[in-house]
Amino acid sequence: MSDLTLSRRQFFKMSAAASGGLVLASGISACMTQTHSSGNEDLWKANAWVTLHPDGRIEFVLDRVEMGQGTLTGLTTLLAEEMDVKPELIEIKFAPADPTYRNPDYGLQITGGSNSLSSSWEQIRESGAVIRTVMKQAASRVWKVEPSECVTSDSQVMHPPTNQALKYSDLYKLAINERIPNDIELKDPSEFKLIGKHNQRLDAPLKSTGAANFGIDTQIEGMAYAVVARSPVIGGKVKHFDPSSVMAMTGVKQVVQITSGVAVVAEQYWQARKALNALAIEWNEGQNASLSTDRVFELYKKAADDDEGDKRRDDGDIDEALATAAKIVDVEYQAPFLAHATMEPQNCVAHVQEDRCDVWAPTQGPDVAQVAVAKVTDLSLDQIFIHTTFIGGGFGRRLTQDFTAEAAEISAKTKLPIKLIWSREDDTKHDLYRPASYHRLKAGLSKDGQLIGWQHQIVCSKILSWYVWDAAPAQFPWAPKFMYNTLANVGLAGEGVVAPEDHSPFEGADSYPYSVANIDVRYTHADAGVPVTYWRSVGHSQNAFVVEGFMNEMAHAAEQDPYTFKRALLKDIPQALAVLDQVAKSANWGNPKAGRHQGLAIHKSFGTWVAQVVEVSLNGNQYQVEKVYCVVDCGLAVNPDVVHSQMESGVVFALTAAKYGQIDIEDGKVRQSNFHDYQMLRMNECPEIIVDIIPSANAPTGVGEPGVPPLAPALADALFSATGQRLRSLPLTLN
Repeated sequence: MSDLTLSRRQFFKMSAAASGGLVLASGISACMTQTHSSGNEDLWKANAWVTLHPDGRIEFVLDRVEMGQGTLTGLTTLLAEEMDVKPELIEIKFAPADPTYRNPDYGLQITGGSNSLSSSWEQIRESGAVIRTVMKQAASRVWKVEPSECVTSDSQVMHPPTNQALKYSDLYKLAINERIPNDIELKDPSEFKLIGKHNQRLDAPLKSTGAANFGIDTQIEGMAYAVVARSPVIGGKVKHFDPSSVMAMTGVKQVVQITSGVAVVAEQYWQARKALNALAIEWNEGQNASLSTDRVFELYKKAADDDEGDKRRDDGDIDEALATAAKIVDVEYQAPFLAHATMEPQNCVAHVQEDRCDVWAPTQGPDVAQVAVAKVTDLSLDQIFIHTTFIGGGFGRRLTQDFTAEAAEISAKTKLPIKLIWSREDDTKHDLYRPASYHRLKAGLSKDGQLIGWQHQIVCSKILSWYVWDAAPAQFPWAPKFMYNTLANVGLAGEGVVAPEDHSPFEGADSYPYSVANIDVRYTHADAGVPVTYWRSVGHSQNAFVVEGFMNEMAHAAEQDPYTFKRALLKDIPQALAVLDQVAKSANWGNPKAGRHQGLAIHKSFGTWVAQVVEVSLNGNQYQVEKVYCVVDCGLAVNPDVVHSQMESGVVFALTAAKYGQIDIEDGKVRQSNFHDYQMLRMNECPEIIVDIIPSANAPTGVGEPGVPPLAPALADALFSATGQRLRSLPLTLN
């Protein structure tokens, strides 16, 4: 083609004659094969994420779920930047369960850990850059110029010296036959038009108009509704029930026993709910019938007495440091079980047929959902199709697939397409909770007020112990079902060797950032049998409260201001200093308005430093958080407005937990049931939130969770400043 001279008319004739089915090789490793034909000659499946249509439409497969945290906007911005197209012109589809889309940090196709953008930073940009490159190459052949003379903008290639331009749709059938260079050049940051600048949420119009389909919106032909009665005692099982008592009720179709309890299936949701309320079920309560919150913490304290724990940090000589300290502070902290309280309760639509199962679910882990469905049906993974929807809040709850398994099991047993909906009471009483934890801390100061030794023992359960049963098989989709339990047991036994180590109990504590010569951090495992899973910011949520809370105590014991005390101990971490200094400046640290009291905390999670100053006012023994200053260093802010909103939502989420969050257990039963006793922060309680983003040219880090951890310790510090009460247990309630 290099010797070909074309008129525009000839160019279009040749384009029309060219093959429309793409077979385009790409240099993106571990994500695509050498050829990518869509099977439809009118489509150009450029890679695993991007498909182009002859009319210029662009389809982008979003391989991370959108649960309000901004991945839809963020990842689309990366693609649009490198393709040189407008983000709003890209049609977005949620990814099916497919090993191609596995999260590189976890080996599973899950959305969590605030790494959607950071793990896709180069991958998605390369997907766009490949297309931009071949479009320029195709245009250069048409114009008989070098590709370097061509530029792209707004879905077209231009040749400035001759003022010629061709739309991507014009070049479509030529570009698909272009060879891909071995090295794809990504844009230099100086060339960015969208990254760091684009602030319009692409999902906002869909959600504002009701066009976005959440899991609970799903409707399919012939669908029946199901609700499930689960044991009120944690771990209990069905002993006896008589379905005949409700079968005559209006709309009731079937009553079936499933693994987790008893399901009532009816024509409409409320019919099923009324029948379930009338159904008498006798339960075998099992070994947890006498379990209580007090007994959980008694277990944890005994475990701490009996076991020194697994060393997670061992710097210097802690025994010598504490033996020679002029002052020692020795305290205990604890954090409760917490529910997720997603605004959209758990739900799933499943249609199990003889040779396939279709599932529509708001899930954070499509491949883990496949395993959960396979376990309760006679189907293999390749017969199970997960259709991911928008998610009305995840926070880690929808990584666990109990609700997906329930819907599939009911469908398999009733031979009906089933829509399962959990009530708010179901969601609160049968959640998998943020683990409760118990902490013993001891630290020593020298005569001149220097922190010379830090000791921290953590006791709690492991999330992996509960999550591994579906997650391990999902990592090995070739494995037959009879191997599922073996894979899970191998993962537990070989944790840290043949399987990833569960860092959740001690993350944020073992990475203690302060410059102290003698540090001892230990973890003791104890599990009371309360089901747990990931919760927004995971172990950082409780460990930041403990570490920063105790650091504020040590500053007070040293008779130093917390800001200057911490600043001296962070002198070797420029990022931390910049964040700490900026929040102190923004909040006018040490000089609050009359009637207000300040508290400070800083924490790094998911690669991101966040510092917060909380200002509170008092009315008797009640307090109001008036203002929160938040400073974040998350590398390059791809969509600054998303970063702002995620910091704000993190503050509100964390403040809700810090003021009200607590799941109590009595006689093996969760006491809380709905928002009247598991309270959410009200609008009139919401503080003014000021967010500053530290400018950075570094690669992006996480923003979905890092706004959560510093809030509770900063609030506890502010309350100490206001009252002199040192609060070491969550939630934070004044005496």
